[in-house]
Amino acid sequence: MARSTRVEFTGALGETLAARLELPNGRPRAHALFAHCFSCTKDILAASRIARRLTDAGIAVLRFDFTGLGQSDGDFANTNFSSNIQDLIAAANYMAEAHCAPELLVGHSLGGAAVIAAAGKLDSVRAVATIGAPADAEHVVHQFADKVDEIAREGRAEVDLSGRPFTIKKQFLDDIAGRTLEDAAAALHRPLLILHSPTDQIVGVENASRLFLAAKHPKSFVSLDDADHLLRSERDALYAADVIASWAARYVLAPEPQAPRPGASGAVVVRETGRGRYENHVVDGDHVMLADEPASVGGGDAGPSPYGYLNAALGACTAMTLRMYAERKGLPLDRVTVVTGHHKGHAEDCADCVDGQEKHVDIFERSITLEGDLDADQRKRLMEIADKCPVHRTLHSPVVVRTRLEDDG
Repeated sequence: MARSTRVEFTGALGETLAARLELPNGRPRAHALFAHCFSCTKDILAASRIARRLTDAGIAVLRFDFTGLGQSDGDFANTNFSSNIQDLIAAANYMAEAHCAPELLVGHSLGGAAVIAAAGKLDSVRAVATIGAPADAEHVVHQFADKVDEIAREGRAEVDLSGRPFTIKKQFLDDIAGRTLEDAAAALHRPLLILHSPTDQIVGVENASRLFLAAKHPKSFVSLDDADHLLRSERDALYAADVIASWAARYVLAPEPQAPRPGASGAVVVRETGRGRYENHVVDGDHVMLADEPASVGGGDAGPSPYGYLNAALGACTAMTLRMYAERKGLPLDRVTVVTGHHKGHAEDCADCVDGQEKHVDIFERSITLEGDLDADQRKRLMEIADKCPVHRTLHSPVVVRTRLEDDG
């Protein structure tokens, strides 16, 4: 399953910025950096839903709070669009040092404008996606238009943004004045995906048109239909994430590891996927499974461990053997449940241990539940039959493993 970890790094103004790194199961196929909307946080529903959905596609995602927002240190009043861009670059540098530099930038609203501006400064970035992004940074002013004169006159003013008070200084207005993103989009030289709702009441869809016309190919536009600006609907957020993941596959995703072809009849083929330290494809005829080790020993927990499969083999063989016997004898057996476990320890019933030898063996614990209108004799006989399952017999028999080295050419 995907993992989410809280991390920190130093932002553009020297403050400690709070972030969350979402890691997919196994080795990431790509790394993305997500920038949230103006005055929002990394934990806004759209950001968290999109990040987690991208991890399902194998993309690791770092989302963070800009300086002075959310759990990050600093004073929001001292920030501006330029410092947001620098925070993004600091986040990308952190990813490069601690994990892997981002190949994909995703930005929501003003965060979308910021990723367009920042992409040209990050050599690792191979594609950019925006959601509801304005074509100019000055667009955010309409959210506090009634305070602009006071800010210009007094140098600062407290404004209401989405029901929360923020202090905006004149330097913020000076920084965004005339800051159009169309030139940056034209000079992007990277694939650009623009997602925008035609019914967006905060950032009109004409902004998407301006960015799209300015950008060079390859570029794509996807309508988010009746979605609101903040993507409050889970359906809209997940749709946006699915579109981004599908589009990004052409530009930034490493190919999905291909399962090996089935071996000769009866042979099981196991091959490393390359996505995690221990992750393997297991192919048995037309059946493809994953084997892995748990995270506690350095694995990605993408599938059962080798002993997990051995436990499964014993449990499945037991249940199938009991079912075959019950059908042949006409027993009223409704359902069989087998719970198995394995550990190493001392066993008093070690039949092959000679006197004085330490009885340290592999121990399989097996618990069987028999459902149905069975009498005591029938239950006793079924328990005797359980020990006759082929896997059980194999575990009790001498086993020979013949190994040969195959030519990899």
